[in-house]
Amino acid sequence: MTSNYTVTVLGLGAMGLPMATRLASQLTVHGFDIAEPRLELAREAGIATFGTAREAAKGADAVLLAVRNGEQLNDVLFGENGVASVLEPGAVVILGSTVGTDAIPATVAKLAEYGVDLVDAPLSGGPKRAGEGDLLIVVGASPEAREKAAPALDLLASTLTVVGDNPGDGQALKTVNQLLCGVHIAAAAEALALADALGLDQAKTLAALEAGAAGSFMLSNRGPRILEAYDEEGAEVLSRLDIFVKDMGIVGKATRAAGLAAPVAAAAEQLYLLGQAQGLAAADDSAVIKVVAPAKRTN
Repeated sequence: MTSNYTVTVLGLGAMGLPMATRLASQLTVHGFDIAEPRLELAREAGIATFGTAREAAKGADAVLLAVRNGEQLNDVLFGENGVASVLEPGAVVILGSTVGTDAIPATVAKLAEYGVDLVDAPLSGGPKRAGEGDLLIVVGASPEAREKAAPALDLLASTLTVVGDNPGDGQALKTVNQLLCGVHIAAAAEALALADALGLDQAKTLAALEAGAAGSFMLSNRGPRILEAYDEEGAEVLSRLDIFVKDMGIVGKATRAAGLAAPVAAAAEQLYLLGQAQGLAAADDSAVIKVVAPAKRTN
């Protein structure tokens, strides 16, 4: 990997900026975001920023996208100011977002008209791990496209799993992953709400649960933030609650299409939807405990 490889990061938010910073440690990185404060932070990190996404993407070997859904994916690539038309044949678009499988076939077909491949590479791990190159990335792409994307993906991932040779394979596995993550967060919130209702010290309860068979990554990761949900400022927002509204919606759509009953996932989805309806959309997803128990018990 050399600095001759240029990767453009479109979206310098909570995940995009630490990924761009990590990539800039060894590669040439171009960045763009619609928010000037994020551009300023990127410049302070030594990342070259541009006035438009098209300017940032021109001449890039790879474009890394962190978009919210299939509609945003289509707009960024093919909309009025879409970047696909300025990419050189042989470039790759790396989709790091969870958008579901539906948007993938049309995206692949449209990119092919420009001689550009899609690398379906949804990632997870959070901002801290993004900056450390410690992400979990699942990839669906042709061997040739994977090779072109390797300089970027290898820097970002500590665990990179090739799911298959077709874009959409990564989205499929990430959908399964999000089913478990969404359920685990909701279950952790319910468990700690119950501990409080029973008069237990939540911090001691969390420590005990982590040490036993009930432990999980999500319990350890979200547990401390769940305990901060009732603080005046709430927990630091590292993963917005409405992201799981989106992701559990993708899970529900996938299970219905497969004719598969998923009652536990459906119940978790309803908790996130209730949280969104109660004004918690922009709060950290750990705030889902406030749906289960709107107020913390006072001893």
